[in-house]
Amino acid sequence: MTTPTLTWSFPLPRTHAGVPLGNGTLGILAWGDERLHLTIARAGFWDHRDGTPFSTRTTYARLRQLLEAGDEAGVRAAFASASVRQGPRLLQQHSGARLELAFAGWMPDRATVDAGRGRLTVTFAHPDGRRADLVLAMAMDAELAWAEWDAALGEPAVTLIPAGDIQAADRQARGIPPPEPWSDPDGGGVLQRLPQDDPLAIAWTRHGHRLALATALGGDARATAIACCRQDAAAAAARAGAWWADYWRAVPRIALPDPVLQRLVDLGLWKQAGLTTPGGVAATLQGPWMEEYQPPPWSNDYHFNINVQMVYGPCLATNRAQHLEPLWAMLRAWLPELQRNAAAFFGAGDALMLPHAVDDRCQVVGSFWAGTIDHGCTAWVALMAWEHYRHTRDRRLLDELAWPLLTGAFGGYWAMLEEITVDGQRRLSLPVSTSPEYNGSAMNAWGRDASFQLAAAHAVTQALEQAATALGRPADPRWARLRAELPPYARTAGDKPRIALWQGQDLAESHRHHSHLAGLWPFRSYDPADPAHRPVVAASLDHWVKTGAGAWTGWCIPWAAILCSRVGSADAAVAWLHWLHTAFTNGGDGSLHNAVENGPSCFGHAWAFDRPRDRSREIMQADAAMGALWAVCELLVQERGEVLHVLPAIPEKWAELAFDGIRAPGAVLVGATVRRRRTLEVRVRAEQAVRLRLAPGLGERVRVDGVERPAPGGIIELDLPAGAAVVLARG
Repeated sequence: MTTPTLTWSFPLPRTHAGVPLGNGTLGILAWGDERLHLTIARAGFWDHRDGTPFSTRTTYARLRQLLEAGDEAGVRAAFASASVRQGPRLLQQHSGARLELAFAGWMPDRATVDAGRGRLTVTFAHPDGRRADLVLAMAMDAELAWAEWDAALGEPAVTLIPAGDIQAADRQARGIPPPEPWSDPDGGGVLQRLPQDDPLAIAWTRHGHRLALATALGGDARATAIACCRQDAAAAAARAGAWWADYWRAVPRIALPDPVLQRLVDLGLWKQAGLTTPGGVAATLQGPWMEEYQPPPWSNDYHFNINVQMVYGPCLATNRAQHLEPLWAMLRAWLPELQRNAAAFFGAGDALMLPHAVDDRCQVVGSFWAGTIDHGCTAWVALMAWEHYRHTRDRRLLDELAWPLLTGAFGGYWAMLEEITVDGQRRLSLPVSTSPEYNGSAMNAWGRDASFQLAAAHAVTQALEQAATALGRPADPRWARLRAELPPYARTAGDKPRIALWQGQDLAESHRHHSHLAGLWPFRSYDPADPAHRPVVAASLDHWVKTGAGAWTGWCIPWAAILCSRVGSADAAVAWLHWLHTAFTNGGDGSLHNAVENGPSCFGHAWAFDRPRDRSREIMQADAAMGALWAVCELLVQERGEVLHVLPAIPEKWAELAFDGIRAPGAVLVGATVRRRRTLEVRVRAEQAVRLRLAPGLGERVRVDGVERPAPGGIIELDLPAGAAVVLARG
């Protein structure tokens, strides 16, 4: 199978919806009008003032009393920010600057992404018909980027505009000092100080037809950035070229008959490289790509109730497990804080607690009480670490990170559980629980036995049982009791029950979090085809569809696609991903939180009527783009129970496709070829010895390396030694 084309060309965006280049720390968005604009940001440039330590204000028992008493003032006080100042929230990640390059008589016209080499070419047009190019590239191991241009363009006028000047009113309201620009004979730069945190420097130098720019954070930021600009350009370019060559050798090769989904895959892989780069800063909502014209929305923080998970979700399937390391390094450093949080809130020494929105120091951002106590955040991150082990068999990661996270998540759930009697039967119950962001932070944003939390608790318990076996550790008897006595989800009343948000709360309206369906995905805590669950799941999906997508956001569209693919509705999954591309993607192929305009969702822009549409305040987030890549991988390969399914359902219009190198549980790499909507061949390579139950979609007689074998029910068992590669075809 040949590698898909890694080069694509399109008109250069004319607004801030720029083309992204990144290395996990330095981020650039390229766009243009009369001149070329480079929006520059450095991930990790935080103003940490007003951060709220979680564990200092209330306990689970006290919160339950306040909620059951309807004491809204007491709840608000328990989660209020420590600051009493008025004005914008001080805890904020900040952007950097905009560098403008103006070439007399020339205008930027088209962009060509050469993903294979990690470069962006901007083609300029002259009124006399001439064309000339500028090539932009970035180091993958330093906060350095460079531009080189054709001599025909001449010498550019270079202007560096600090974000602190563009956002002067907001900067002053936050008490941040003005930027400090400087000029050198061969360049210049700007230093932005913060009241209590390290300053950020952005420097640039120019030599001939080449311009270098660099960022640095720290006490000697200016000198560091200037020195970075002046390092050996050829050596930096060679290292970057080697990095990209290694990246494209490792990631899956996916060739789809659907140009929209092919673009989502190709751009998703391109963005993943610059967003979650090993050695970079752990990725936030926007990663290193922050607009200079406004403070990044939601502080560009870490949202752990789905957004971080969406950002990092495809790393395993795309065979880039090392891209999770910045996240794992941050979480390892946080473990003592998470333990203190849980000890103070639950009164449990064996628990961990991760709030849903935090900065890079695990300080709570905002005062959203219902999110802060969402224990599904802890559980979902623990399950991500568990999946990392399952996909790679990295025993050290299992022992040092996944196990502490899993046991800590379980400890939190166990501390919240109580025993109740229902219809004469004793069972366990979560008396106070939330479903992410449903009813916001109102006093009705909670209830007993939230389905999201029940699914997370069951998934954590299932993972613990398997992890204990892998590590040779004894089973905790509490696990079996939770599995037996905690319901899988809350149900609505009536003859045809469906999954409720929590007891007494049906899905009453369109909502961006599909969390009540989390047992279907991402937690996969029950089998939807099991007769005990199938009618309830079917009724729940019908009702979910009927409530509509009118209050959905960009990142929840891939989630909807994955839910559909999990129940065999491949064409519905494809349709949702097309909708993401149409309604939640800007001119630079950036995925958005809000729709491009009102109509697709109430999360949009003001109705335009007869006015030009204003796109100047869009909210770009990386989660939807990464979620789309994840959703395509799920269409191709997904695990259901103990069986690995290859192309469990082929979309109606996908007559031909091929892929190789999708990583799956068991440390195996999977590929397949489809012709005339029939799977002709499946390829499996095992990195380690594994017993694999595989549903290759090849019927009930399968040839394995030419030897025909039975596959009852379409499932075949393979015992593969480390390094083995097999080809399966129809018998």
